[in-house]
Amino acid sequence: MASWVLAVVFAAGVAVSLAASWQLVTRLERLGERAGLSEAALGLVAALAADAPEITAAVTALSRGQASVGAGVVTGSNVFNLAALLGLAAVTAGWVGFHRRVVLLAGIPGTWIAVACLLTVARVLPPAAGLALAAVAMVPYCVLLALNRPEAGRQARRGGWAAWLASAVHEEEAELSAAIRPAPGTWRDGLGAAVALAAVVAASIAMEQAATSLGHRYKVADIITGAVVLAVVTSLPNAVSAVYLARRGRGAAVLSTALNSNAINVTAGLLVPATVTGLGTPGGLDLLVTAWYAGLTVLALALAWRGRGLGRLPGALIIAAYLAFTAALAVSTARHAVSPATAVVPAAATAAAGAVLLAWPRDRATDGPWRRASAVPGWSAGRLWKLTLVSCSAVAACDALTGPHLVLIGVLAIGPLCALLTARWQLAATGTCYALALGAVLGVPDHVFATTLQYALLAAVAAAGLAATAGAAVLQRRLTLAPRP
Repeated sequence: MASWVLAVVFAAGVAVSLAASWQLVTRLERLGERAGLSEAALGLVAALAADAPEITAAVTALSRGQASVGAGVVTGSNVFNLAALLGLAAVTAGWVGFHRRVVLLAGIPGTWIAVACLLTVARVLPPAAGLALAAVAMVPYCVLLALNRPEAGRQARRGGWAAWLASAVHEEEAELSAAIRPAPGTWRDGLGAAVALAAVVAASIAMEQAATSLGHRYKVADIITGAVVLAVVTSLPNAVSAVYLARRGRGAAVLSTALNSNAINVTAGLLVPATVTGLGTPGGLDLLVTAWYAGLTVLALALAWRGRGLGRLPGALIIAAYLAFTAALAVSTARHAVSPATAVVPAAATAAAGAVLLAWPRDRATDGPWRRASAVPGWSAGRLWKLTLVSCSAVAACDALTGPHLVLIGVLAIGPLCALLTARWQLAATGTCYALALGAVLGVPDHVFATTLQYALLAAVAAAGLAATAGAAVLQRRLTLAPRP
């Protein structure tokens, strides 16, 4: 078949699958409303329908023995979901607020399933065991979301964990109800859903086969075809709906859409078919994509928890992390192997930037702990902590600019030593981790990456960090026990 014909088939498959999946979501929401599903359960059904293109493309690839394409579609679309549904939504809306209970309610099963996916792709667990591990979190989560309002009210009156869970579900439902609100469905919606599902399946199969054939013809690696091309085009409906919900201030709906979509992708699009067909031989590129999915999930949830939402700066960091992921994947594909530099440096740089956002003191008028006394008279803990982050970043910038002519990795110990003066052992430990992450990245411009010299310098920074953490714990205890004037 000619290349232009394959391109037309791919474009037509994308257009039909996106239009049909939108119709499928709409019809299923109406049928769910008629069946009396709770708003949270209705949101889960909508996420499942919106994921139909990803799931179909992944299952088609796995059934044809193309494990890299199948795993790449699922994990690559999950990385894109985090960037588009959370990062892009936060940047366009300016602010997406989350209740911390909702972050935990959706974040715990989302992280659990991401870890199960990572262990499965790394071949630590067989697909059947990975599916069982995912079910441990997914089944109770679905049961909890399926609780109707009277039952949730009875659970709330019991107190304890039951009340906490009921409150979290109620907060999520309060936003989903305004975001969905479908009219009750009829038999026409059932027929329309069946037709739309058939169209999604057929279009996704044609799209996957056309994209794979074009990739083979132009010597594009399967992992790029799956984790970038197919992952992006099959995730566009979720991205558009997330931006729409974020601009309406529906933070819980945005978060649950992103994490529920990712959990369904992994469970239905990867673990279930892999249990039947297998995943084939291990691949470093597959593991790289899955590791980014798991790591970015943790980073996004940490930022959402710390800030009770996502603003433009954290959203931009999530988008930048996706760009770093695609760059690392492209370089690794071109070299036909995952090198330590491409595996570690982009991830460490993203982790270091995330650590700064997580640890940077917020408004002093509302953040009491940052105004507490430190070991330096007249200096608050927050002021010294800012000095810690700025000093480490300044050393790293000088090291990177001078290249191999001046290796300053050992000087990064200045960060933990500054954090020692905050008299907070948690800050000293965090400063140590930040310095080590920067030291790992600086091995590349210094031309000492993964050498004995870099290991020795990182060991020195780690030793200084351990001493600083222990010293900060002693100072913290003395300041706590000291009588107040």
